[in-house]
Amino acid sequence: MLLARSRVPAVIKSSLVRNGFALRALSTSHVSFGALDIKTKVLEHEDDKNDTRFITHPLFPHERWSDEDCAAVEFVHRPPVTKLDKLAYQIMYFCRRTFDTVTGYKKPKTLEEKEHRFVGTRWEMTENKWLTRVIFLESVAGVPGMVAAFLRHLHLLRLLKRDKAWIETLLDEAYNERIHLLTFIKLGQPSWFTKTFIYLGQGVFCNMFFFLYLLSPRYCHRFVGYLEEEAVSTYTHLIHDLENHKLPAFDNVKVPMVAQQYYPELNEKSTFLDLIQRIRADESKHREVNHTLANLDQKNDRNPYAMKIEGVDQPQPEYGLKSKHKAGWEKKDLIL
Repeated sequence: MLLARSRVPAVIKSSLVRNGFALRALSTSHVSFGALDIKTKVLEHEDDKNDTRFITHPLFPHERWSDEDCAAVEFVHRPPVTKLDKLAYQIMYFCRRTFDTVTGYKKPKTLEEKEHRFVGTRWEMTENKWLTRVIFLESVAGVPGMVAAFLRHLHLLRLLKRDKAWIETLLDEAYNERIHLLTFIKLGQPSWFTKTFIYLGQGVFCNMFFFLYLLSPRYCHRFVGYLEEEAVSTYTHLIHDLENHKLPAFDNVKVPMVAQQYYPELNEKSTFLDLIQRIRADESKHREVNHTLANLDQKNDRNPYAMKIEGVDQPQPEYGLKSKHKAGWEKKDLIL
């Protein structure tokens, strides 16, 4: 029972104390809305986190990245240039604001806001709210790669010709995002309300992306590039809170087995921070890849990430984190 201290008469206070009720100030971080609670329960038992019955070897093996490279990842924004770019960015921004409102998140704009963390307001990010946000984020992020690969696969079957290696990279992206989601659901149990939003979000987003990709693949890849920029921003904020020990429930969290088998650097001694740094690095690579794909001729250009040309001195895209074109490669810089 939550009561505001300043509004409880003295007689009622003494009565409540005599009957064993504890009085405390009303705090939005402690309010539970029952069926409408969007917070995700943090799982505490090891058995809940490391269910090994369905672990398989990764279909798309992950690159080995150093701790230094993962820690050096930063937010990079590609300014929209064309009308299509601006439209993609505006729609992404609208989706981002809606997502922020639903998950009770407010992006800190100043150092003071980052340090204060909006404590005592609906924007305060607790461990439960962080899990809700990343689970919802990854449930959406796994859609574009699979839908795009599916449509290109059908296109290949109809026209009886190669797709120039786009499908593999898109499937790799979808698989990567799915591993992120499988990892987070081993750490938290979403509420019924959160699951409902995931159902609705997937139904709307998947169908919209499907039809938009039929109309303009270039627009869709640009949209995903901007979406991944915001994912990097979100995980950077989470990493800041972890490094400053603002989320104590995550301090002793063990990395689930599904993530240990996917990321070659992670093991039973790895921390939650190690995991989040690699997930952020993944999102930064998706940002680069999708912005690059949006710069290409969608029908005729090869995928520069999946096809290599021998004997070339000019730098070309690869799957590492040391790319000089973190916001996407321009077509003029590519050997296609």
